Amino acid sequence: MRSARPIKKSGWGSDEATDSSEPRFIAIGRIVRAHGLRGEVAVEVWTDFPERFDTIEVVYLGGNALEAEAWQVTATRWHRDRVLLTLQGCEDRTAAERLRGLLVQVPIEEAMPLSEDEYYAHELVGLDVVTVEGEDLGRISEVLFTNANDVYVVVGPRGQILLPAIADVIVRVDLDAGQVVVRLMEGLV
Repeated sequence: MRSARPIKKSGWGSDEATDSSEPRFIAIGRIVRAHGLRGEVAVEVWTDFPERFDTIEVVYLGGNALEAEAWQVTATRWHRDRVLLTLQGCEDRTAAERLRGLLVQVPIEEAMPLSEDEYYAHELVGLDVVTVEGEDLGRISEVLFTNANDVYVVVGPRGQILLPAIADVIVRVDLDAGQVVVRLMEGLV
């Protein structure tokens, strides 16, 4: 699962977390390749707030939301739909290639505030899912990110159910109650 794109009732989503651990970081992108010969890395942007790359001074690189290493950002620039980062200590293409695939993260405390009806994925994983009729469908185990819409993976009495995160299906998210209320469309289950 990805990070720092807020999950809207239809939109991109964010972070990876497990039921047992709260994430310490939230991913705002992923290093996809080295760029050039001087150690720049090309980052696929995952955040709905790409402007944060213009002023970012430190990023945390790692493979998950629990552990990451701090890297000082010495320069940023945009190239097409990617941001190119120059990181202190990453001096050549070989060093940049070693960073390929790592998540570019910020501390969870630096997550951008979201508006009503927007949620980070780590807030949704573990929530109980019930229908408007009161049927228990299980618990959200992960959030999948597709080009069309996010998909909530629910595991419960009916097995695994994939619920599209669209307004026709997601009726209400109540973080305080730990519950998502859904309306099942024909053919979903």
